[in-house]
Amino acid sequence: MKKAGKAGAVPKTAEEYLAKVPEPQRSTLKKVRAVIQSVLPAEATEVISYQIPCVKYKGMLLGYAAFADHCSLFGMSGTLLGPLKEELKNYSTSKGTVRFPIDKPLPATLIRKLVKSAIAEKEKRQKR
Repeated sequence: MKKAGKAGAVPKTAEEYLAKVPEPQRSTLKKVRAVIQSVLPAEATEVISYQIPCVKYKGMLLGYAAFADHCSLFGMSGTLLGPLKEELKNYSTSKGTVRFPIDKPLPATLIRKLVKSAIAEKEKRQKR
């Protein structure tokens, strides 16, 4: 899998990462990022990890990236998919990754559910 974007210095922020990503991946990931940010708790922070934009909330929560032929949303702890496997059946998935077309972001309602599910899983693990 070849990452999309120009090689060179590792980005320090999500904005730097997105600036290096070509269209249409950039527009797709900007939409994904906006939806993710709309449901995050106030204490969540955005960082670069594994050279991609990631969200930290009680540890690493999720990340997203552009590749030459798809974009991905990554769960950073356990499975991202959880109880949403049925809703994700039209996408290429693996244990903690959802891949989607470079020019078509995941539906906002689905992203919100994935993020909320990941947050709930983190909070449940914290209480143990």
